[in-house]
Amino acid sequence: MQDKYNVSKAFLFLGYVPEYESLYTSLQKDGYILVFKPTLKLRSGKVKGNVDAEMVIQTMIEYDRYDKALIVTSDGDFHCLVKYLIEKEKLLKLMIPNKANYSSLPRKFSRYNVFMNDLRGKLQYKKKRGITYGRNPSACLSS
Repeated sequence: MQDKYNVSKAFLFLGYVPEYESLYTSLQKDGYILVFKPTLKLRSGKVKGNVDAEMVIQTMIEYDRYDKALIVTSDGDFHCLVKYLIEKEKLLKLMIPNKANYSSLPRKFSRYNVFMNDLRGKLQYKKKRGITYGRNPSACLSS
C-alpha cells in the first residue's frame, strides 16, 4: 500500500490480546503505529475490543497532517467519518478487506472503494503453530 497509495503514516486500531505480542512487534517493525484498546472476554470465550471511537478520534487528531486518508474497514459504523472526509475532499480510498462480506453502508461510496481480497497471501502472519489471519481490524492510513 505504501508504494501504490503513497502512504506515509499507518495507524492500526485493535484490541490488545497478550498472546499476540509477537504479531504486534512485527507490525511495529513494519512501520505501523498501533493503537490498542483493552479487550473484554465474553462468556462465549470470544474476545471483544471495539475500536471505532479510537479510529474516528485519531483520524480527526491527524486531520491537518495528511492530504488524503485511506480508511481500511468493512464496518458501516464509519459511514459518518467517510462521508465527512469525502465532503472535505480528504478521502483517498475506502479499502474493504473482503468483497464478499462487508456492510451495505460503504456501498454508497463505491467510487472510493477498493477491495483487498487478492492480498490475503501477502498480508498473512505466520505463527509457530500455523498461520493466523487478523480479524479484520480497522485502520486509518494517511498519505
